[in-house]
Amino acid sequence: MHDSYTEFVLPFATDPNFLEEYVNASGGIRTGKIIEHLDSLAGSISYKHVLGPTSRSALKVEEMGLYIVTAGVERIDMLRPLNPTHDLRLSGQVIYTGRSSMEVVVRIETMAKDARRFSMVCRDAKTNQAYPVNPLIISTDEEKTLFTIGQELKLKRASLAQRSLSRVPPSSKEAAALHENYLKFGELVPMGKTRIEKCMLMFPQERNVHQKIFGGYLMRLAYEGRVRFLALDEISFKLPVPIGSILRLTSVVLYDEIHVGVQANVVDIKTGTEKTTNEFRFTKVVPKTYREAMLWLGARRAVAVGDEIRDLTSKRREKEEV
Repeated sequence: MHDSYTEFVLPFATDPNFLEEYVNASGGIRTGKIIEHLDSLAGSISYKHVLGPTSRSALKVEEMGLYIVTAGVERIDMLRPLNPTHDLRLSGQVIYTGRSSMEVVVRIETMAKDARRFSMVCRDAKTNQAYPVNPLIISTDEEKTLFTIGQELKLKRASLAQRSLSRVPPSSKEAAALHENYLKFGELVPMGKTRIEKCMLMFPQERNVHQKIFGGYLMRLAYEGRVRFLALDEISFKLPVPIGSILRLTSVVLYDEIHVGVQANVVDIKTGTEKTTNEFRFTKVVPKTYREAMLWLGARRAVAVGDEIRDLTSKRREKEEV
């Protein structure tokens, strides 16, 4: 298992010019660019596992006879804010393999550790069918633990696919939760009102080894916005993005568990006195159509699964810290 281990360092503290490329408007680190690096690292780790640790990484797809793509990102947890005054080490390895799929865990380290899990699949370069990958050799107790985590993640993903709302109707418990969402909260924001779109042309500078748009770049485009990042529940890649195509990003708030309060104050410039003029309370987002209701329930499931995965990996971190 350890043969696929790979790491590299982002020298934020030691190279100010390098840091300049990653700083956001508030002086912090652009998390989207870090996510882009993590996807690239997961790909390198996967090729290293399939081709062997001594293989050349610059081989063309035709020479290798295969290619690897990111099938999805299972979970991203940000344990602490990224600090621009510290160098970051990005590392990872393959922790589980199926016939043609691999589970890759990657980690960001400064004084803290942030873990992300990527699912990679290997394809034949000519037929685009599944290409068998090397099985893992488990040699230590830690590797056995990692393998078990990867196996459980794959089983969870398969179980979710079988219970997908596109296949089976929601359970009575989920229907009750949906109905309760309508009744419990007074000030509701229609889900459709949160929808925004952005279109952009895809240029070849962002291509990957098989001449499609790099998945990490797509994740950065989808992520970057004025939020503080805590966790990402799931990303799935259904089709490659061709160079020269127009990408339309559409985002909608599907599910929330927060209550936002906004207070508006005015300050008298002569006396310096401050008075509250308005208080706003924004509560739950609510679906208005059946399709939106299914999206709401799907997002609710994703949050629950994310909590399970976080609990699973936090137990491992606790063992490491003991």
